[in-house]
Amino acid sequence: MVSPPISSDKMNRAVVAFLDGRRLKGYILNFSAFKESFRLFPDDPARQQTGSDIFMKHLKAVFFVKDFEGDPDYRETTSRDAPKHGRKVVVTFVDGEQLLGATEAYNPQKLGFFLFPLAENSNNLRVFVINKSVRQVIVS
Repeated sequence: MVSPPISSDKMNRAVVAFLDGRRLKGYILNFSAFKESFRLFPDDPARQQTGSDIFMKHLKAVFFVKDFEGDPDYRETTSRDAPKHGRKVVVTFVDGEQLLGATEAYNPQKLGFFLFPLAENSNNLRVFVINKSVRQVIVS
């Protein structure tokens, strides 16, 4: 029995950042912060057989985004405003990149944690940060 195609509006747009610097864009269905892998589908999520297995151990982060284009000139603000939920964090990755946001569940012993942007105009909806790819997390 063949399962019906899944429309892209039921899936999450994501940019997957690998530790080696590569980035892949695609769609994710049923992402779990507790699993070691997930399936990334290219531009046509209805063709499920074309998905690729992505393993968390190879990743820096998974960016769940509003759209794939983004704004190359956008710079994250360093707002001093308190986050709506959770605690403010500054994440520094092993490659030196920094992200500012808020989290409700940072635990360095877990696989990773979700970070939510403070700026409403960010293209990121949320970011799943892989703990082993982080040099430092400052919680304020």
